[in-house]
Formats: sequence, C-alpha cells, structure tokens
Amino acid sequence: MAVDDQHLAVAAAHGDSEAFSALLGRHYDRVFALAFRLTGQRAEAEDLTQDICAALPDKMTNYQPSARFTTWLYRVVVNAAHDRRRRAVTRTKAASGWGDWEVDRQAAIAETNDQLDWLTRAMRALPDDLRDTLALILDDVTHADASEILGVSPGTISWRVSEAKKHLRALKQQEDAS
Repeated sequence: MAVDDQHLAVAAAHGDSEAFSALLGRHYDRVFALAFRLTGQRAEAEDLTQDICAALPDKMTNYQPSARFTTWLYRVVVNAAHDRRRRAVTRTKAASGWGDWEVDRQAAIAETNDQLDWLTRAMRALPDDLRDTLALILDDVTHADASEILGVSPGTISWRVSEAKKHLRALKQQEDAS
C-alpha cells in the first residue's frame, strides 16, 4: 500500500530520512520542471533545484499537514526562484558603477586572449623560419640577438619579420572576408 504525500511529509518533518527520500524521489522532476519554467534556463534551473533540495530538510519543519504537500512544495520553489531573482538584481546593482570597470576589464582581458589565441593559431600557418623569427621578436628579443640565435644576418631578421607580418595580414583579411 502506497503512503500518501501528506503522511510522508509529516514523517519527513519529524526527521524520517526515508520519508524525505521518498518525497524527493516522487517530486524531484516536478521541482526541476517548475524551476526551469521560472528561470527559463537549464543550468539556472539545475542550480535552483539543487539549492531547494539542500534546504528542503530544514523547510520541512514548517510544513503544515492541512496543506497539500505539492501545493506547499510549489510555494517553496516559487519563493526560492523569487529570492534568486532578488539576489541577481542586487548583484547587478552592485556591479553598476565601479562594477562597470570590472566588466570592461574582463572584456579587455577576453579580447586580448582572443587576439593571442588567433596569433598562436595563425603563427602555425607560417613557414618555420618566419615563425621562429617572429616568436623571438614577440618575446622582446632584439633583431641583433635574434640574428645571433638563428645564425642569420640582422637584415634577414628584419625581412622575416616583414614577411611574417604580410602573411598574418593576408590571413586576417582572408578570415574577415569569409
């Protein structure tokens, strides 16, 4: 004989972990589905559902047997979603002003990283002698030192840097045209 939700909820409110597990097993998918509808994002709904499940044992002590368990549980989910939205608004307000600086800084870092990633990929397309020369110059090695390291004249280093720039510029133009 199956035990109804109200009886399980009362038992869970009094610390019965098996009753709590049974309730969670019955209603987890409903909690997630409602959380998803309230947030509109799968990852956010997963986080919200996990937060609710973690807090539910404490909240069970407030359960009143006169209420249908599902109605009470849905109220818990809605309240948790509202709380999460309020916290998000507070974080957004806190991020405005001085937070804009951090947002801009993070955007600049991301842009620099994108540029470095592109340069790294693009350098793989260069002939070995041009790539080696450019790698040294990008590491702030002087043309004189690079010529000594690579065993070529400083004029050859300058020519290789010029050729590498031409190759990279052409590759960038080709990618931008695509």
